[in-house]
Amino acid sequence: MSTSRTKATGSVRNEVKYRGQTSFLELIHGKVYDVVSIEKGWYCIVDDSGEDCLYPPDEFAVIEGDDGTVHVSD
Repeated sequence: MSTSRTKATGSVRNEVKYRGQTSFLELIHGKVYDVVSIEKGWYCIVDDSGEDCLYPPDEFAVIEGDDGTVHVSD
């Protein structure tokens, strides 16, 4: 069985900050989440319910820190 899941390592950013509205037991506005994998262009994230779910990347800002600094890019 083939899978389209790509592990979020190497050049793929693995921390993102949620920019949408807070949704009870799902995602909190402004919270940083780890991207577990990327499936068909969507982020697989363990949300606040404890389940891994797919979310569209346009709802997140990528946390960048290749040079040792951490900032949020929109």
